[in-house]
Amino acid sequence: MTLILFNKPWGVLSQFTDKSMTASADGARATLSDYIDVPGVYPAGRLDRDSEGLLILTDDGALQARISSPKHKTPKTYLAQVEGEPDDAALDALRRGVTLNDGPTRPATVCLIDPPQLWDRDPPVRYRKSVPDSWIELTITEGRNRQVRRMTAAVGYPTLRLVRWRIGGWEIGDLGLGEWRVVN
Repeated sequence: MTLILFNKPWGVLSQFTDKSMTASADGARATLSDYIDVPGVYPAGRLDRDSEGLLILTDDGALQARISSPKHKTPKTYLAQVEGEPDDAALDALRRGVTLNDGPTRPATVCLIDPPQLWDRDPPVRYRKSVPDSWIELTITEGRNRQVRRMTAAVGYPTLRLVRWRIGGWEIGDLGLGEWRVVN
């Protein structure tokens, strides 16, 4: 079995090819194949193009399903830079679960954190002097499309930057941006 931890940069698709008709003017968007040249591995779940952080790739279909399927409730921890400073009511709503257009979410574990020491993002997150931002650590056990972004927006604090830090027992650790390693 092969298991790869990859620190996915912003702007990279969570797939090996780009078959989209919305590709950039030169016809190509960054994909996993720009970083990883290991045959037979596939992502266990997805990470949006405009999100960064931990992506697990494996050649083990059962493990891939266990990580990505909501029925297995694999915890996924994100560091989210949000617009504004979430109050206790917003954090409590996330802890109880919020209702999105596709139904209620499972309760999340969430807390305010100090700004983490992360790599620079290219392009940088927009900065507005008149609107403060803050960071939260949020753990979910689902994985709906753009779920964390939709959850923070639902409680009034849109996500500006989203970094997945941990999936189950695996975490980014000291992996640099765009780096990957095989783990046992």
